[in-house]
Amino acid sequence: MKRFMEMHRTLYRSLCLMLSIAIALVLWSVISRLPSTGSVFVSPLLVWDAFVENIQNGILIIHIRDSLIRVVLGFALGFIVSIPVAFLLGWYEGFRVIVEPWIQFLRTIPPIALIPIVIVMFGIGTSAKVAIIFFAVFLTMVVTIYQGVRNVDNTLIKAARVFDATDAQLFFNVIVPASVPFILTGVRLGLATALTTLVAAELTGAATGLGTMIQQAGMYFQMDVVLLGIIVIGIIGFIFDKIVLLLEKKLTSWQEVR
Repeated sequence: MKRFMEMHRTLYRSLCLMLSIAIALVLWSVISRLPSTGSVFVSPLLVWDAFVENIQNGILIIHIRDSLIRVVLGFALGFIVSIPVAFLLGWYEGFRVIVEPWIQFLRTIPPIALIPIVIVMFGIGTSAKVAIIFFAVFLTMVVTIYQGVRNVDNTLIKAARVFDATDAQLFFNVIVPASVPFILTGVRLGLATALTTLVAAELTGAATGLGTMIQQAGMYFQMDVVLLGIIVIGIIGFIFDKIVLLLEKKLTSWQEVR
């Protein structure tokens, strides 16, 4: 079995994934037949019917499109802002002493609590949703990347100092490359945060979006549509994560394979 895994790793992982999905579907079907949970966790067939119906009438595509726009914009802004802030936190003690307490303070505030303020500032358009997602993504990524900068192997820094490296050379040739794995980890966490914040962001009065679809379906106890929206968000997150993992494998191929 071990030899098969080594020779056909991709096939083995695909089979394991298919087995995992099959087991989940069986458990889901069993739960949907129980009197206590059947009204909430409706059968996979009902969710599939809801999927087909919403694909045929084009509604699901619109929801996915609008949610992806908000998630990508919010994540992109969070990524762009978090990179320089995280490196400044890790590199300059004065900046860290001033800014880090505020970062830690803001981390304790749930994004949903900002909805009234965001609506007053940005209205109920796309900007409001992007702002809430940006807030959550920025805080998640800046802390992750900052920890990566702080935890760079001190041996590498000392070796660079031995060769009379300037601060600029040390930063760009040692600190930045050594922080790439943490940046990519921050990207993974940031994307996950963007998707988990999506429902809260779309509480600002969105007419479309997966979060809006879930909320509206929940009001009318359309549990098949609710589960469909949850599953679609999960699938999108899974795809994003796999893309980042592939990127990580290419950018960190210099690291020791474990």
